[in-house]
Formats: sequence, C-alpha cells, structure tokens
Amino acid sequence: MSETGISRRQLALTLIAGFAAVAVAGVLLRPLVPIDETRYVDVAWEMRLRGSWFLPLKNFDLYTDKPPLLFWLINLVWTVTGGVTGFAARLVAPAFAVGALLGTWALGRRLWDDATGALAATILAGMSIFAIYGGATMFDTLLACATLGGIWALLDAFRAPRFDARSWALLGLALGFGVLAKGPVILFHLGPVIAAFPLWSAPNRRPAGRDIARGLGLALIVALAIVALWVVPAAITGGAEYRHMILWEQTAGRTVQSFAHARPWFWLIATLPAVLFPWIFVPGLWRGFATLRRDDRALRLVLVQALAGLALFSLISGKQIHYLIPELPAVALIFARALIGDARDMSRDWRGALPVALITALLGIGLLGVALGLWGDAKTAALIAPLPPVAAFAALCLLLAFAALRLPRAAGMATLGLGLVLGLAGLIGTTALEPAYDSAPIAHELAAHEAQGIAVVTDRYNAEFGFEGRLTQPVDLPEPDQAAGWLAAHPGGMLAGECKAVPLDPAQAIKVFFYGADWCLWEAPTKTP
Repeated sequence: MSETGISRRQLALTLIAGFAAVAVAGVLLRPLVPIDETRYVDVAWEMRLRGSWFLPLKNFDLYTDKPPLLFWLINLVWTVTGGVTGFAARLVAPAFAVGALLGTWALGRRLWDDATGALAATILAGMSIFAIYGGATMFDTLLACATLGGIWALLDAFRAPRFDARSWALLGLALGFGVLAKGPVILFHLGPVIAAFPLWSAPNRRPAGRDIARGLGLALIVALAIVALWVVPAAITGGAEYRHMILWEQTAGRTVQSFAHARPWFWLIATLPAVLFPWIFVPGLWRGFATLRRDDRALRLVLVQALAGLALFSLISGKQIHYLIPELPAVALIFARALIGDARDMSRDWRGALPVALITALLGIGLLGVALGLWGDAKTAALIAPLPPVAAFAALCLLLAFAALRLPRAAGMATLGLGLVLGLAGLIGTTALEPAYDSAPIAHELAAHEAQGIAVVTDRYNAEFGFEGRLTQPVDLPEPDQAAGWLAAHPGGMLAGECKAVPLDPAQAIKVFFYGADWCLWEAPTKTP
C-alpha cells in the first residue's frame, strides 16, 4: 500500500477507467481528424452502402492501403447499435486500447506477479502518446491486442514439454487477426519474439526442436486459413491490380520503399522522449534499471519485443510514431519492473517528479504566451483562440504539475500523462482548432448538391467529406485547370477546393470555410429553359 492507502491494483483499475473516460471525452470533444480518421470511417461507410464486404472502398473505388478488419468491426457496431453514427464508429479502436491495458496487466501478472501487471497497466494508461492514439480511430490498438495475444500463446507453447496444438493454433489466430488488422506488419511485432525463443524460454521446459517446427507450421497454416477467408474472395473479385497491391505493394513494397512517411533511420529514436512521456523523465526509472536482473527470462522476452520493434521500424523507410503502439505494452512492463526495483513507485517523491512537473508547467505557460501574443506567430494564436480555453488549459497544466509533486509517483505521473490528453481534447473542442479540422461543414454543403454533381480540387483526396456528408456517389476530382469546365458541365453542381489552389475567383464562391486553409465553395449556375 502507498502513503495514501491505495494499492497498485486499485490504482490500475482507476487509471483504466480514467483512460476509457478520456477516450470517450475525446470522441465527444473533437471532430474526426483528417486525414486518417475521416478516411477510415468513410471506408466503413462506403463498404456498408455498397455491400462491398471483401473490398474496402474509398471514394467508391478500391482502397488497397489497409485490410478490412477495422471496417468490419465498425459496421458490426453500427448493426448492433441500430444506426450509422460517428460516435459509435469511433469507440471501436479505443475499446481495443482498453483491451490492451487489461492484456498488459494480465501478461505482467503471468510473467512476474499482479503488482507488476497492475503497475504496467498504470504506466501504459498514463503514457500520453498511448492515450492520444488509443483514443483515435486507427489500426494500432487492434495490432497491440494481436501482439499481446500472440505472446500469450507463445508462452503456453514454450512452457509445454510436448507439442501443444492448441497453443500453436492460438498463435496462428493472433497472427491472422494481426494481418486482418493491419497486414503482415504483425510479423515485425511477433517475429523477433519467436526467433529469439532461446533467450527467454527455459531450456529444460521448452518443446523439442521438431515440435517447435511442427508448431510454427501449424500456426502458419491457421494464420493463412484465417487471412484466406478475406484475401481469396478479395483477390478474385478485385482483379489483377488489386491482387498486386494487397499481395505485394502494401507489404514488401512499403518495407523497401515507403509511399509516404519516409524519414531517416534515426527518426523514431529521436521521438522517444515524446513517445515515452512522462515516464522517461522520472529519475527513479533510471535508477531502477540498475536493479533489473540479466537472468530474468521474462524480462528478456519483453526487451526483445520492444527493442526489435524499434529497430525494425527504424530500418524501413516509412515511419510514424503510432507504428510503435504495439511495443508500448512491453515497454510498460519493463518500466514497471524498474520502478518496482527502485521501490518508490507508490511513495511520494517530489524531487523525482520535478522534471516532469516543470515540463508540464512550461507547456501550459508557453501555450498561454502564444495566445497572448507574447511569442510565437499570429497564425498559431488565431488557431487557439479564444483566450479562456487556453487559460484553462494552462491552469490544468499547473494543477497536473502540482499533483505530480504531491501524489505517489505512479499515481502522479499517470494522472499527469492522462490529464494532459484530456486537456488537449478540451482545447481542440473549444477553440478555433475544432472548425479548422472539422470536415462536416464542407461535407454538408457538398451533400446538398450531390444530385447535381460535386467535385473537389486537391492534390490527394482522402474521402474527407464522404462520411460526414453521407455521400452516396463518388466525388469528381478534376485538376485545377479543369475547374471552370467542370462547373460549366454540371449546372447546379458544387466544386470545393483551397481558394489559392483553384484558378477561380474567390469572390464568386458562395461560401468560404477555414479547413486547415481557406476553402472556397463554388456553385455552378442552374441552366434556365
């Protein structure tokens, strides 16, 4: 028990409930974030509208970037709830984030004890990056659950003295689930753990080499069978180009040469202070690393998963912070062992909390200074107007900093990390940031002209307006120099695009919205008989 009388288990339950509440609050406070959330919910909508359950659609054309599991789950939720709503769709991925928290707890309990599992769940819930991406409609929380399930199955398989078909089949199930969630990238998360089994499995308990080979073969068969339930009908009905995209370009092609998000090899390493905030700034964590035992095979397992994932994603060309979400449960388990080793995770330690408290206070004060025009640029100040929400966020930062100094270390850090995410969601929902990234106003205007024809002029259309407008037909995508001709050919139609990117007179636009930039909406005159 801590100085406040709360146990690690009670703290973990409180933080998991708090994580779920923050995720729901984020869904309520902020719009669908372009371009990812708007696109993924729209793909689910178009699949439902056209009954295209094997072939994901974007702007009513084949969408080859991602497998269909998230889209299926969104449609399942819509069917169960009886309505197509953005709110219901946006709860799917956060539900898997909660599952990842519970899975981290269970894995920690299995590898060490309940105290480790509970503390790891607390640490993960309090990682600001996990809370941000865990509350978003993306694929990575599904992948995190698949990774945890695969590790659990591996533990069963390698702790059985003889061939255990059930455990290997469950590994195949986890691999298949991961492929349907985000593709073969699941092998980046589980492959190193499988390959490094001599490091973490007990030599006197693991199955014989022949049984391991049989087990891996069975896992592969189960995974391929699960994936084939989608890939085979999709490849047949999607045609040669779709087969090429899903079987090559979106797997090996992305690994060798990224289509997007290409960054230098060290980029992910450079982002680690933000990814692991606030825990990485706790001095006791670093002291605790010295207490970790080299002969701890459970620790080796999670170290392999965390470090190999970072290394592999650093080597490929395409990199995003959220690619590391499936590694964060392993990181949380490592941090939990270190903090328990330091033996002060449930005690007050204001000196240890001081670096994080100062960073958080400076964040709030810095943003308030931008809003007041004391530093920064006018464009940023305009985006976070009006002043009262920014002042409230700054006050929240100071309050969280004080809480980190006063509460027991684990409770203070987790409260701070999660509270910051809640504050950011509130800031988005109550300032000019909300309309600046809300596609709904433009989508509704386009939807009103769908019968006459609608078009968007942009470098790359990601179906930002499809779901919010509940569009039922494709959006035309003319080049900028074709805009005038398109309007002439579609009486009563509407064309939208960034005002500066379309060679039409902005003064003739019927409406102008700020959507990351000024967007003009031009309406074609209706022909008179």
